[in-house]
Amino acid sequence: MRKGVPNLGALQAFEASARLGSFSRAAEELSLTHSAVFRQVAGLEERLGVSLFTRVRRRIVLTEHGAEYAARVRHHLEQLQKDTFGLISRAGIGRSLHIGTLPTLATTWLIPRLADFQRLYPDIDISLSVKTAPFLFKDYPVDAAIYHAEQPWNNTHSIRLFYEQELIPVCSSQLLARVKSKGVKALPELTHLHMVTRPDAWMQWYEHNRYDYEAQILAGPRYEEFSMLLAAVDAGLGMGLFPAFIAKGHIKSGRFVMPVPAVLPVEKSYYFGYPDDRKASEALNLFEQWLVTQALQPA
Repeated sequence: MRKGVPNLGALQAFEASARLGSFSRAAEELSLTHSAVFRQVAGLEERLGVSLFTRVRRRIVLTEHGAEYAARVRHHLEQLQKDTFGLISRAGIGRSLHIGTLPTLATTWLIPRLADFQRLYPDIDISLSVKTAPFLFKDYPVDAAIYHAEQPWNNTHSIRLFYEQELIPVCSSQLLARVKSKGVKALPELTHLHMVTRPDAWMQWYEHNRYDYEAQILAGPRYEEFSMLLAAVDAGLGMGLFPAFIAKGHIKSGRFVMPVPAVLPVEKSYYFGYPDDRKASEALNLFEQWLVTQALQPA
């Protein structure tokens, strides 16, 4: 043990137990016995002179100090993993990038295109993590991020990939058939599906198009990701507002229809960026150049 620093095994046992809420599950993940994990954590508590867990019947619950320490240990373990991968990459054993991205953008736009990147650069592995809210790069072990914003994040080298341009309303043809004969005034009769991250989108759409906005519109279900919203619309649960580049493919296939040809302009864009105080690796530069070419292609 380095002076004042617990051994790595004890930290890994503590972090896994804290994350999983169980010594047994931590033991399974680390391929150790329950008693080995328990001894590691107990030894760590003794070393620190601080109780990290309280025992509530058969469960373990982090103390206030334990929760704070677990977050810090997790961050350093993730950074250690990232540094290890970086060393492997620089040694020529292989190259890898860890990219934070938005979930639906990843599944509908990025991942379908990654086969082309793999064909061009078979020695570079791209790993993806979901990041739905703004974050500081020092808090997450990612090399770069694709994010949605009105302007580039501060203290980053960022490029705009493409403008979002507009949100469009879509629903299933079966759902629209219920009110089609009544016209625009019947739209409030349809269940409106909302995005948690864009709570005012429907109100803005109605106001922009000068349609009457009624109170019951707010009562519709809320979803955290566009992928969930897509599934809900596909299941006939209601009408959703989507970025045009996501929805147009579904409209072309006949799965979705626009109930009215009215849109909501959006000023935000999708950016690719990484910290401006970090020298970009060759792999990161190649990925950035490839992203730019993909963004220029029609959706």
